[in-house]
Amino acid sequence: MAHTPRILVVDDDPLVVESLAEFLEHDGHRTTTACGGEEALALLENNAHSPDRDPFGLVVSDINMPDLDGLELLKHLRKTYEDLAVIMITGFGKIESAVEAIKLGAADYLTKPLVDEELRIAVSKALRQHQLLAENKSLKDQLSQRYGIENVVGADYRMQKVYDLVDAVADSRTTVLVSGESGTGKSLMARAIHTRSPRGSGPFVTVSCGAIPETLMESELFGHVKGAFTGADADKPGKCLAADGGTLFIDEINSATPALQLKLLRVLQEKKFEPIGSTQTQEVDVRFVLATNKPLEDLVRAGEFREDLYYRINVVNLAMPSLRERVGDIPLLAEHFLTKYCEQNNKQRTIGHEAMDALRGYDWPGNVRELENAIERAVVLSRQPQITAAHLPESITGEVGGLGLGRNHAGHAGSHPAGNMGEHVWGNVGGGGGNVGGGWTPMPLAEALQEPERCILLAALEANNWNRQETAGQLGINRTTLYKKIKHFRLDEPG
Repeated sequence: MAHTPRILVVDDDPLVVESLAEFLEHDGHRTTTACGGEEALALLENNAHSPDRDPFGLVVSDINMPDLDGLELLKHLRKTYEDLAVIMITGFGKIESAVEAIKLGAADYLTKPLVDEELRIAVSKALRQHQLLAENKSLKDQLSQRYGIENVVGADYRMQKVYDLVDAVADSRTTVLVSGESGTGKSLMARAIHTRSPRGSGPFVTVSCGAIPETLMESELFGHVKGAFTGADADKPGKCLAADGGTLFIDEINSATPALQLKLLRVLQEKKFEPIGSTQTQEVDVRFVLATNKPLEDLVRAGEFREDLYYRINVVNLAMPSLRERVGDIPLLAEHFLTKYCEQNNKQRTIGHEAMDALRGYDWPGNVRELENAIERAVVLSRQPQITAAHLPESITGEVGGLGLGRNHAGHAGSHPAGNMGEHVWGNVGGGGGNVGGGWTPMPLAEALQEPERCILLAALEANNWNRQETAGQLGINRTTLYKKIKHFRLDEPG
């Protein structure tokens, strides 16, 4: 049969292998044989690295083999081939072996001499299990592609640290606090932690403390019973119960009221709670991931956030960098969102140099979310093949002080950490930037920005005695970007 998965028959007795294979082929199955566990593993490994070959769906293996017994083979298979079904066969029918095989994940367990009809039923059941396992694996792969780290764009070293931390904590049950400004991708990282964890097939439930009225927040989290308050016409399970066996993501925990903070402390410690109006305690198996867009330590010092709750949730702190801290990722993100929204709108677009320079020159108070919205808007509004600065929001291309700088991430005039850097910069702009201050010579915005950007870089370098690490840190760019700009503007260090 052309589309049925292959069956691998494993036994150290060649006569048994040939007999089993012949029987299965007579029933319409395609088979391959291996005379031992080691040979079986080698065949599976070679097949996995040959995409043109049909995959195996089922292994029928003897338990008692000299080189690698069936139970050890089963352990290897369960670790490496999660969608492969396995039937174990033995000539020594011991109940202990059967129980062990089933515990290790075998689809069935048969004893010799084999009964034809029993074998047919076992094979049919195992192949159905393989189909379900394969579908489950496919769904998990799709979830990983949509929500996992692989879907997060960013090459900056700060993001690499975030990826490493997600990988480190995903397998644990540890509570994670994701901190960072709005729009930095905190919910995406929470979903990535869930997807990569053993709970990935369980529910992922979200609730935002800032989006729900204070009077309803407790009911939203813990649920209520009928008659608990006016309007409670029926029992309602809360988010905590909905997340049982999975992950509960609580966003904007900094907005939680003192009363809610106290109840959350108990749930985090004991995994127990009572719905509103009920005396019945409910216990749940939930992994908590929380997020804040304000520094909780500042709220603790101000007496606005419980200190004991802060220490309870701040076990692992995953700090998301702002977009202005990873300017080098802006082109990567812009191209990623461009591809996404071109596909959605059935368009083909590119981003022009002028538009890309404007994107790099903006300080992005709304972070990655604001950049995504800007690219979506540009794709929708553009009628030409290339996106220009005119397709971007005015907040990105708007003028400041007569210059087309927008809100440049390099700092505001006169307020940069490099002392009088702002005065130095603005004092040198008059001769460039399209004769700004002495009339306007028509030219593209990208060209007009060249001289002001050169002055900013030079002032920053001089203020830091040409220490490139310090300069890059103050400008909010990485050293590689700074080196490229120094080379582009031919800024040679004095002496």
